[in-house]
Amino acid sequence: METLGLTPITDYHPNDRAKVRMIYLGMGPIQPRNHDFPQIVQGKENRRVNPKWFDDYPTWLEYSIAKDAVYCLCCYLFKLDSKEHGGSCDAFVVGGFSNWKKVERFGKHIGGPNSAHNQASIVNAQFLLEQGLPFRGHDESCDSFNQGNFRQHLKFMTMINEDIKRVCVGTCPGNLKLVTADIQKDIVSACAIETTNSIIKDLWGSLFSILVDEARDVSNKEQMAVVIRYVDKLGHVVERLLSITHVPNTTATSLKEEIEALLVKHKLSISRLHGQGYDGASNMQGEFNCLKALILEENEYAYYVHCFAHQLQLALVGVAKKNMNISDIFF
Repeated sequence: METLGLTPITDYHPNDRAKVRMIYLGMGPIQPRNHDFPQIVQGKENRRVNPKWFDDYPTWLEYSIAKDAVYCLCCYLFKLDSKEHGGSCDAFVVGGFSNWKKVERFGKHIGGPNSAHNQASIVNAQFLLEQGLPFRGHDESCDSFNQGNFRQHLKFMTMINEDIKRVCVGTCPGNLKLVTADIQKDIVSACAIETTNSIIKDLWGSLFSILVDEARDVSNKEQMAVVIRYVDKLGHVVERLLSITHVPNTTATSLKEEIEALLVKHKLSISRLHGQGYDGASNMQGEFNCLKALILEENEYAYYVHCFAHQLQLALVGVAKKNMNISDIFF
């Protein structure tokens, strides 16, 4: 049964629309991939439907064999305003779209970065990043009372914005991926790239120092955190986290290679490096073949300073060990 060409969703009684939508969503879009699509003359060439389009748009693109036209399942079920999606919505609902010369209309129909759902996901991710909050929840199932910060905050946004509510939680197709973990990671990665670009732009070729530390994450993979310290155009001393990178091991050679690769990636020169700060580990600041020494071989002005935070930590640990009551608690 094809969805389009039947009774418009707005003609159903309001009390029945949710049930009708659930039936159609359960069926999913009609995509007869093995159908012998007819060729028609458009312009100077014979053209027809390409089954690959169903792979490119698996959640909404639907084909009518009777009309040799494609439709949008989502717009049929949820369309309230024909001006949405750049005014191209009616073609994918009422008459069907069959101009195979202009398949770029598919992408325009989805909506770009400014569509309500895309903006909701991006703003939601930005809020969590700015607050330093985790995205994922322990239980993100539909029955969960707490699906994690990302999904719970998105639900809150649907309560105060009808445009978001219309395309988000509870009304979007079940296989829509805009709230899934991989899309969340893509949004976070995009935010990280933009943030890093802003830091490099603020640095603007000035001299800088690096602060480096290495540790294992929860999966026992070695990772290296790199912070750059510089003076901005207003004369303020600024420290910014530049990268957290997985490294094969924590030998001085491996760490130096990763630091060089990071600097090259952001078009920074080691010749502009005028300071380096690490903890007191032998691979970081030992006398020979340590990270400090390897960098000084290339730039004698990259002066080393033992990280004050690590010095304070060592002092606190030393004092705590001398106090029996504290020592019994922590050691």
